[in-house]
Amino acid sequence: MIIKCVNLPLAGSPLRLLLAVTLAAVVLSLSPAFAQDEAAEFGEPAPAPAEPAQPEAAAQPPAAGAAEPAAAAPPASQPSLLAWTIQSLGWPYVIVFLALSFMLVSLFVMNLLAARRETLLPQELVDDFEEKLNNKDFQAAYDLARADESVLGQMLSAGLAKLSKGYNKALESMQEVGEDESMKLEHRLSYMALIGNLSPMIGLLGTVQGMISSFQEIALGGATPKPAALAEGISTALFTTLVGLLIAIPAIAAYNILRNRVSRLLLEVGMASENLMSRFEDFQPQMNKK
Repeated sequence: MIIKCVNLPLAGSPLRLLLAVTLAAVVLSLSPAFAQDEAAEFGEPAPAPAEPAQPEAAAQPPAAGAAEPAAAAPPASQPSLLAWTIQSLGWPYVIVFLALSFMLVSLFVMNLLAARRETLLPQELVDDFEEKLNNKDFQAAYDLARADESVLGQMLSAGLAKLSKGYNKALESMQEVGEDESMKLEHRLSYMALIGNLSPMIGLLGTVQGMISSFQEIALGGATPKPAALAEGISTALFTTLVGLLIAIPAIAAYNILRNRVSRLLLEVGMASENLMSRFEDFQPQMNKK
Protein backbone atom coordinates (compact mmCIF):
# COMPACT_ATOMS: atom_id res chain seq x y z
CA MET A 1 0.00 0.00 0.00
CA ILE A 2 1.36 3.40 -1.11
CA ILE A 3 0.71 6.35 1.15
CA LYS A 4 0.65 9.68 -0.70
CA CYS A 5 1.88 12.58 1.33
CA VAL A 6 0.34 16.00 0.93
CA ASN A 7 2.82 18.83 0.79
CA LEU A 8 1.80 21.35 3.42
CA PRO A 9 3.59 24.58 3.92
CA LEU A 10 4.87 23.98 7.42
CA ALA A 11 6.68 27.18 7.87
CA GLY A 12 4.78 30.14 9.03
CA SER A 13 2.25 28.60 11.49
CA PRO A 14 2.80 26.58 14.73
CA LEU A 15 -0.66 25.11 14.28
CA ARG A 16 0.37 23.53 11.05
CA LEU A 17 3.52 22.13 12.64
CA LEU A 18 1.48 20.52 15.38
CA LEU A 19 -0.92 19.09 12.82
CA ALA A 20 1.95 17.55 10.87
CA VAL A 21 3.45 15.92 13.99
CA THR A 22 0.05 14.50 14.95
CA LEU A 23 -0.48 13.10 11.48
CA ALA A 24 2.93 11.46 11.50
CA ALA A 25 2.22 9.85 14.86
CA VAL A 26 -1.11 8.47 13.62
CA VAL A 27 0.55 7.07 10.49
CA LEU A 28 3.29 5.38 12.49
CA SER A 29 0.77 3.83 14.90
CA LEU A 30 -1.38 2.45 12.11
CA SER A 31 1.48 1.10 9.98
CA PRO A 32 1.58 -2.42 11.66
CA ALA A 33 -2.13 -2.93 11.11
CA PHE A 34 -1.79 -1.85 7.52
CA ALA A 35 1.13 -4.22 7.05
CA GLN A 36 -0.95 -7.19 8.36
CA ASP A 37 -3.86 -6.28 6.11
CA GLU A 38 -1.55 -6.04 3.12
CA ALA A 39 0.03 -9.37 3.87
CA ALA A 40 -3.39 -10.98 4.20
CA GLU A 41 -4.42 -9.41 0.94
CA PHE A 42 -1.46 -10.96 -0.89
CA GLY A 43 -1.78 -14.38 0.85
CA GLU A 44 1.15 -14.07 3.20
CA PRO A 45 0.31 -15.14 6.71
CA ALA A 46 1.06 -12.75 9.47
CA PRO A 47 3.87 -13.77 11.74
CA ALA A 48 2.54 -15.60 14.81
CA PRO A 49 3.48 -14.21 18.16
CA ALA A 50 6.42 -15.92 19.70
CA GLU A 51 5.46 -18.55 22.30
CA PRO A 52 7.25 -18.63 25.60
CA ALA A 53 10.10 -21.06 25.74
CA GLN A 54 9.16 -24.37 27.37
CA PRO A 55 11.35 -25.83 30.08
CA GLU A 56 13.92 -28.24 28.83
CA ALA A 57 12.54 -30.99 31.00
CA ALA A 58 9.07 -30.57 29.46
CA ALA A 59 10.40 -30.28 25.85
CA GLN A 60 12.30 -33.54 26.09
CA PRO A 61 10.22 -36.53 27.17
CA PRO A 62 11.95 -38.94 29.52
CA ALA A 63 13.71 -41.77 27.86
CA ALA A 64 12.03 -45.16 27.86
CA GLY A 65 12.85 -47.20 30.93
CA ALA A 66 14.30 -44.23 32.78
CA ALA A 67 14.39 -44.66 36.54
CA GLU A 68 11.88 -42.86 38.69
CA PRO A 69 13.11 -39.93 40.74
CA ALA A 70 14.85 -40.97 43.86
CA ALA A 71 12.57 -41.23 46.86
CA ALA A 72 12.86 -38.68 49.58
CA ALA A 73 15.61 -39.44 52.05
CA PRO A 74 14.25 -41.20 55.18
CA PRO A 75 14.26 -39.12 58.36
CA ALA A 76 17.04 -39.58 60.82
CA SER A 77 16.53 -42.51 63.21
CA GLN A 78 14.77 -41.48 66.41
CA PRO A 79 16.51 -42.32 69.70
CA SER A 80 14.94 -45.01 71.84
CA LEU A 81 12.90 -44.14 74.91
CA LEU A 82 15.67 -45.36 77.21
CA ALA A 83 18.30 -43.25 75.46
CA TRP A 84 16.02 -40.22 75.51
CA THR A 85 15.32 -40.75 79.22
CA ILE A 86 19.02 -40.97 80.08
CA GLN A 87 19.79 -37.93 77.95
CA SER A 88 16.99 -35.91 79.54
CA LEU A 89 17.85 -36.91 83.11
CA GLY A 90 21.58 -36.43 82.86
CA TRP A 91 24.10 -38.76 84.45
CA PRO A 92 23.94 -37.25 87.97
CA TYR A 93 20.22 -37.94 88.26
CA VAL A 94 20.61 -41.33 86.56
CA ILE A 95 23.21 -42.42 89.15
CA VAL A 96 21.12 -41.15 92.08
CA PHE A 97 17.92 -42.82 90.90
CA LEU A 98 19.71 -46.09 90.12
CA ALA A 99 21.25 -46.13 93.60
CA LEU A 100 17.84 -45.52 95.19
CA SER A 101 16.29 -48.26 93.05
CA PHE A 102 18.93 -50.85 94.01
CA MET A 103 18.62 -49.93 97.68
CA LEU A 104 14.84 -50.19 97.51
CA VAL A 105 14.94 -53.64 95.93
CA SER A 106 17.51 -54.86 98.46
CA LEU A 107 15.53 -53.55 101.42
CA PHE A 108 12.30 -54.99 100.06
CA VAL A 109 13.78 -58.48 99.71
CA MET A 110 15.45 -58.27 103.12
CA ASN A 111 12.29 -57.13 104.89
CA LEU A 112 10.15 -59.63 103.01
CA LEU A 113 12.36 -62.47 104.24
CA ALA A 114 12.34 -61.07 107.78
CA ALA A 115 8.54 -60.72 107.81
CA ARG A 116 7.87 -64.39 107.17
CA ARG A 117 5.99 -66.43 109.73
CA GLU A 118 8.81 -69.00 109.73
CA THR A 119 11.23 -66.27 110.80
CA LEU A 120 9.11 -64.69 113.53
CA LEU A 121 6.76 -67.41 114.70
CA PRO A 122 7.77 -70.92 113.57
CA GLN A 123 5.03 -73.42 114.30
CA GLU A 124 7.56 -76.22 114.73
CA LEU A 125 9.14 -74.41 117.68
CA VAL A 126 5.75 -73.91 119.30
CA ASP A 127 4.90 -77.61 119.03
CA ASP A 128 8.30 -78.84 120.25
CA PHE A 129 8.45 -76.35 123.11
CA GLU A 130 4.95 -77.25 124.27
CA GLU A 131 5.86 -80.92 124.11
CA LYS A 132 8.92 -80.35 126.33
CA LEU A 133 6.80 -78.49 128.86
CA ASN A 134 4.23 -81.24 128.95
CA ASN A 135 7.02 -83.72 129.68
CA LYS A 136 8.35 -81.48 132.50
CA ASP A 137 11.68 -81.27 130.65
CA PHE A 138 12.29 -77.58 131.33
CA GLN A 139 16.02 -77.64 130.60
CA ALA A 140 15.43 -79.19 127.18
CA ALA A 141 12.76 -76.56 126.52
CA TYR A 142 15.21 -73.80 127.42
CA ASP A 143 17.91 -75.29 125.17
CA LEU A 144 15.43 -75.63 122.33
CA ALA A 145 14.32 -72.00 122.61
CA ARG A 146 17.88 -70.72 122.93
CA ALA A 147 19.05 -72.61 119.84
CA ASP A 148 16.23 -71.15 117.73
CA GLU A 149 17.01 -67.79 116.07
CA SER A 150 13.42 -66.68 115.60
CA VAL A 151 11.88 -63.84 117.60
CA LEU A 152 9.72 -66.30 119.50
CA GLY A 153 12.76 -68.42 120.41
CA GLN A 154 14.64 -65.39 121.72
CA MET A 155 11.68 -64.25 123.78
CA LEU A 156 11.12 -67.72 125.30
CA SER A 157 14.79 -68.18 126.13
CA ALA A 158 14.92 -64.74 127.78
CA GLY A 159 11.81 -65.53 129.82
CA LEU A 160 13.09 -68.91 130.97
CA ALA A 161 16.41 -67.36 131.93
CA LYS A 162 14.65 -64.89 134.27
CA LEU A 163 12.07 -67.35 135.56
CA SER A 164 14.11 -68.09 138.68
CA LYS A 165 13.52 -64.47 139.79
CA GLY A 166 9.77 -64.74 139.42
CA TYR A 167 7.12 -64.99 136.79
CA ASN A 168 6.71 -61.23 136.46
CA LYS A 169 10.43 -60.79 135.86
CA ALA A 170 10.25 -63.41 133.15
CA LEU A 171 7.39 -61.55 131.45
CA GLU A 172 9.28 -58.26 131.65
CA SER A 173 12.35 -59.86 130.10
CA MET A 174 10.25 -61.29 127.28
CA GLN A 175 8.66 -57.90 126.62
CA GLU A 176 12.05 -56.21 126.47
CA VAL A 177 13.30 -58.73 123.90
CA GLY A 178 10.09 -58.34 121.90
CA GLU A 179 10.37 -54.55 121.86
CA ASP A 180 14.01 -54.77 120.82
CA GLU A 181 13.21 -57.08 117.92
CA SER A 182 10.26 -54.91 116.92
CA MET A 183 12.49 -51.83 116.89
CA LYS A 184 15.02 -53.59 114.65
CA LEU A 185 12.34 -54.54 112.17
CA GLU A 186 10.81 -51.06 112.23
CA HIS A 187 14.18 -49.43 111.64
CA ARG A 188 14.84 -51.66 108.69
CA LEU A 189 11.43 -50.85 107.27
CA SER A 190 11.86 -47.13 107.87
CA TYR A 191 14.61 -46.98 105.23
CA MET A 192 12.02 -47.95 102.62
CA ALA A 193 9.83 -45.08 103.80
CA LEU A 194 12.85 -42.78 103.60
CA ILE A 195 13.41 -43.73 99.96
CA GLY A 196 9.70 -43.22 99.28
CA ASN A 197 9.87 -39.70 100.71
CA LEU A 198 13.24 -38.79 99.23
CA SER A 199 12.62 -39.80 95.61
CA PRO A 200 9.87 -37.22 94.90
CA MET A 201 12.02 -34.51 96.46
CA ILE A 202 14.87 -35.35 94.09
CA GLY A 203 12.37 -35.35 91.22
CA LEU A 204 11.11 -31.95 92.33
CA LEU A 205 14.69 -30.69 92.37
CA GLY A 206 15.10 -31.85 88.77
CA THR A 207 11.81 -30.18 87.86
CA VAL A 208 12.95 -26.84 89.22
CA GLN A 209 16.33 -27.18 87.53
CA GLY A 210 14.76 -28.02 84.15
CA MET A 211 12.32 -25.11 84.31
CA ILE A 212 15.10 -22.73 85.25
CA SER A 213 17.07 -23.95 82.23
CA SER A 214 14.09 -23.38 79.92
CA PHE A 215 13.36 -19.89 81.26
CA GLN A 216 17.03 -19.03 80.98
CA GLU A 217 16.92 -19.98 77.30
CA ILE A 218 13.84 -17.78 76.82
CA ALA A 219 15.50 -14.85 78.60
CA LEU A 220 18.83 -15.09 76.78
CA GLY A 221 17.63 -16.41 73.41
CA GLY A 222 16.22 -13.12 72.19
CA ALA A 223 13.01 -12.91 70.20
CA THR A 224 13.26 -16.49 68.87
CA PRO A 225 14.67 -18.94 71.45
CA LYS A 226 15.71 -22.36 70.20
CA PRO A 227 12.87 -24.89 70.53
CA ALA A 228 15.35 -27.72 71.06
CA ALA A 229 16.88 -26.00 74.08
CA LEU A 230 13.43 -25.32 75.54
CA ALA A 231 12.38 -28.93 74.99
CA GLU A 232 15.56 -30.16 76.67
CA GLY A 233 14.85 -28.24 79.87
CA ILE A 234 11.18 -29.27 79.93
CA SER A 235 12.05 -32.93 79.31
CA THR A 236 14.52 -32.83 82.21
CA ALA A 237 11.81 -31.42 84.47
CA LEU A 238 9.23 -34.02 83.46
CA PHE A 239 11.49 -37.08 83.43
CA THR A 240 12.96 -36.37 86.88
CA THR A 241 9.45 -36.04 88.29
CA LEU A 242 8.33 -39.22 86.54
CA VAL A 243 11.25 -41.36 87.70
CA GLY A 244 11.01 -39.99 91.25
CA LEU A 245 7.34 -40.97 91.43
CA LEU A 246 8.00 -44.38 89.88
CA ILE A 247 10.40 -45.10 92.74
CA ALA A 248 8.38 -43.48 95.51
CA ILE A 249 5.00 -45.12 94.84
CA PRO A 250 6.20 -48.76 95.12
CA ALA A 251 8.43 -47.85 98.08
CA ILE A 252 5.58 -46.33 100.12
CA ALA A 253 3.18 -49.13 99.18
CA ALA A 254 5.68 -51.87 100.11
CA TYR A 255 6.56 -50.11 103.37
CA ASN A 256 2.95 -49.94 104.54
CA ILE A 257 2.18 -53.52 103.52
CA LEU A 258 5.26 -54.96 105.24
CA ARG A 259 4.81 -52.80 108.34
CA ASN A 260 1.26 -54.07 108.81
CA ARG A 261 2.40 -57.63 108.31
CA VAL A 262 5.24 -57.27 110.81
CA SER A 263 2.94 -55.67 113.38
CA ARG A 264 0.43 -58.49 113.06
CA LEU A 265 3.09 -61.20 113.34
CA LEU A 266 4.73 -59.54 116.36
CA LEU A 267 1.35 -59.41 118.05
CA GLU A 268 0.94 -63.13 117.42
CA VAL A 269 4.45 -63.76 118.76
CA GLY A 270 3.62 -61.92 121.98
CA MET A 271 0.39 -63.85 122.45
CA ALA A 272 2.05 -67.20 121.73
CA SER A 273 4.96 -66.53 124.12
CA GLU A 274 2.67 -65.47 126.95
CA ASN A 275 0.48 -68.50 126.35
CA LEU A 276 3.47 -70.83 126.55
CA MET A 277 4.95 -69.17 129.62
CA SER A 278 1.65 -68.91 131.46
CA ARG A 279 1.91 -72.53 132.64
CA PHE A 280 5.05 -71.64 134.63
CA GLU A 281 2.93 -69.53 136.91
CA ASP A 282 2.04 -72.63 138.98
CA PHE A 283 5.61 -73.92 139.04
CA GLN A 284 7.21 -70.70 140.20
CA PRO A 285 7.83 -71.78 143.81
CA GLN A 286 9.42 -75.02 142.67
CA MET A 287 11.67 -73.10 140.30
CA ASN A 288 12.67 -70.76 143.14
CA LYS A 289 13.54 -73.70 145.40
CA LYS A 290 15.87 -74.98 142.77
